[in-house]
Amino acid sequence: MSKDKEWHRRRHLFRGLASLCVTIVFIILLIILIIYLVLRPTKPHFYLQNLHLININASPATNTPPTLSINLQATLSSRNPNSRIGIYYSSLDTYVTYRDEPITVPVSLPPIYEGHKDVAVWSPVLYGSGVPVDPYVANAIAQDQAAGLLLLHVKVDGRVKWKVGSWTSGHYHLFVNCPIFVSPNSGNTIQGDGLPEIVECHVEV
Repeated sequence: MSKDKEWHRRRHLFRGLASLCVTIVFIILLIILIIYLVLRPTKPHFYLQNLHLININASPATNTPPTLSINLQATLSSRNPNSRIGIYYSSLDTYVTYRDEPITVPVSLPPIYEGHKDVAVWSPVLYGSGVPVDPYVANAIAQDQAAGLLLLHVKVDGRVKWKVGSWTSGHYHLFVNCPIFVSPNSGNTIQGDGLPEIVECHVEV
């Protein structure tokens, strides 16, 4: 009988400890949820301040496959709109697309911490050398060059973390899309400047 009582006592103790652990974890998660709902982190604001097209060289669409070489200088900025929440940009890659097709290689931006209401600025050089493109893309680029206007998309893909006091969240996926019209000069290898107005980017977190 004593062994049975001891076994029941230990089982009751283990159940109590398990219930206590579950309760503690639940309380911690509830506190985190309350903090999140009260503070409500707002996603950062991104702006494409300038895009300078240095040169672009597209091979004829009849080539197999057509290729594109391009060099650009971008100026990107972000602003943390939160007054109580900091943002860690742990990894950020930026690149340029044309008609949903990447035309530059991804360039890594340096990781930073953006404090309350802070602003960060990056000025990456974006390039692609002999990038294979679909024939319809090569034709479209030739037509847009002839028209004197290219619609490009500067994109940022990365991960961020929120910081509230000493607490830091897990990673969240960040995606930024900045459409901009670039006005090039005529010719195969062209030079031109991006349009002067600042572009507000679409941000997803």
